[in-house]
Amino acid sequence: MSEHPNIELETQEYSSMTFAEKNHFLYLKQKAMLDTFLAKGAISQAEHDKSLHDLTAKMGETP
Repeated sequence: MSEHPNIELETQEYSSMTFAEKNHFLYLKQKAMLDTFLAKGAISQAEHDKSLHDLTAKMGETP
């Protein structure tokens, strides 16, 4: 998967994913949203980093 996933996966493609793949896809979507908020100035770098750290820990992802 790319750094910023295509949000509009075909239903069949999504339904064929494993639970772990779906969770990873959700993580990537949430990370992309944080990156967008940072780029638009809606959150600070510190807020981005804290939120990303918390998201990564909760989702069991590796940084």
